Parts: sequence; C-alpha cells; structure tokens
Amino acid sequence: MPRRRITFRQLETFAAVARLNSFTKAADFLHLTQPAVSIQIKQIVDTIGLPLFEQSGRDIALTVAGEELLKTARSLDDVWNRFESAIDELKGMKRGKLRVALVTTAKYFLPRMLGAFCQRYPDIDIELEIANREKIVDRLRNNQDDLYVMSYPPEDLDIVRLPFLDNEYVVIAPAGHWAAGKQVAMAALANEPFILREQGSGSRHVIEQYLRDSKLPLKVRLSLASNEAIRDLVASGMGLSILSRHALGHDPERDGLAILDVEGFPLKQAWNVVHLSGKILSLPAQAFLDELLGEASR
Repeated sequence: MPRRRITFRQLETFAAVARLNSFTKAADFLHLTQPAVSIQIKQIVDTIGLPLFEQSGRDIALTVAGEELLKTARSLDDVWNRFESAIDELKGMKRGKLRVALVTTAKYFLPRMLGAFCQRYPDIDIELEIANREKIVDRLRNNQDDLYVMSYPPEDLDIVRLPFLDNEYVVIAPAGHWAAGKQVAMAALANEPFILREQGSGSRHVIEQYLRDSKLPLKVRLSLASNEAIRDLVASGMGLSILSRHALGHDPERDGLAILDVEGFPLKQAWNVVHLSGKILSLPAQAFLDELLGEASR
C-alpha cells in the first residue's frame, strides 16, 4: 500500500502553527477553525508516525521531528517561490516576493536601496526584518529569509558571504570635547568613559578585535542595543563611543557630536550580504543581490 503524502495545505498549516506557536493564532491567520487546524496537524502526525509538538503548560514547542519538518517546509517554500517568479518571468512580469533581514545599523542605508529596487519592480512584495545581530543570525540559521545584511557573519554556518559596501567605525565625542579638531592617539582617550553597543553585536565584535590587537583597555561605562540612545548619551557628555559612520546621519555636528581624528581610525569592516550555501534564491532575491554587488563594483 503506497505511503500517504503530506499536502501543501497541511504544510502551510503546520508552518503557521510553528511560527505563531499557537493553534488558535494559526487558525485565525489561516481563516480556519481551530478543530480544522488540529485535524490537519494530526493527519501529518499519522503520516510520519511521530509527534510534531509537545505541550509545556500552555505553551507548545517543536519536537525534533517538528524541527526537521519546519526546515523542509522552508526549503520547499524557497523552491516554490523560485518557480512562481520563473513563471512570472516567462510571462514578461517582474513579480514575486523578496525577504530581507538586516542588523539594526544597516537600517540607515539599506532601506533606501530597497526603495530604489521597489521603484524599478513595483509588483514585487517586500518583507523586511530589522533586529539585533543575534536575532538575525537566528533567522539565518532557520532559513527564514532570502538575504541577510550584516558586517560580521557567523562562522559556524555554511554560508555565502559577499561584501558590497564599506562600513567605517569612528570615535565620537560630544561637540566641544578637548580632542575635537586634533589628531590624538587612542591611548590618550583610554581613561575616558565609553558607551558601546551590546555584547554580541557586529559593532562590538569589531571594537573588541581592535582592542585585542592594540592591547588597549577601555573604560566601558555602559552597553546599549540602540545606536540612537548611544548618540544621545554621547551628545549629553556622558562619554565617548565608537560607532559605524552609517549610524551618525548626514550632519553629526548638528546633533551635538564630533567625530574625532584618532590614529588608526576609522576601523573598516565590510557590509556583507549573506545567505545559506544551499539556499535557492528566487528571481527577485537574485536581482536584488545583483544590485547590491553592482553597488560594490561602483
């Protein structure tokens, strides 16, 4: 007797439950009743012979079999998106979906690039996720998006990493700081308090690598996950910082900031566009990737 197959509808239902961590929310999202969702999940369980979720109080969590099925569902979604965009291409249309995730500092320039892309291809749907590096790496690990933009990609994943834009890190101080307008050594600033990005961020990684290489300690007064908050605190005189130039806007002086001329700065770390090595890119994703790499060549 042939083995029963899992249907696309069942996979869609399962993926919604896994993403929303709730049968009720999945039912609302899919415009189904909760019993209908439960029946479809049970049909998958009966087909594969293993549970997909385990209950923990009111919460549900994926089993090992559930995690494997979710990876498969995401891979199939990649293949289907590629097929749909290929068909649209054959019909002479530029349609499809583009899913991009980026670390918070990239929000200062990447959306403008996406905007220009959208003007050229107005029928392409864009899904944009902006979060700290830890969350973006987690999304990459789980193949939730097409492309990821970050300056410090993870080293423990099999990925394609393509640099496309310089990311310069500069030392900033409040306007009127004694070192403004002078060339100074970093050692001259080592006793001043610094406000840095949080541990695990790409910015913090670049800074810590510089400190290890230069064997210079810094007095880290505060660590924050917000570039805006760091800028405001520096402008108020609470300390100095090292931030990506992209996070400073077009006129730092107007915001009460001075970019210091420090020996060895700016630190340079490329912005990278990243995807899993086995990722099947949709045509919109490939088109946007080509645009980013074209920016690098210019």
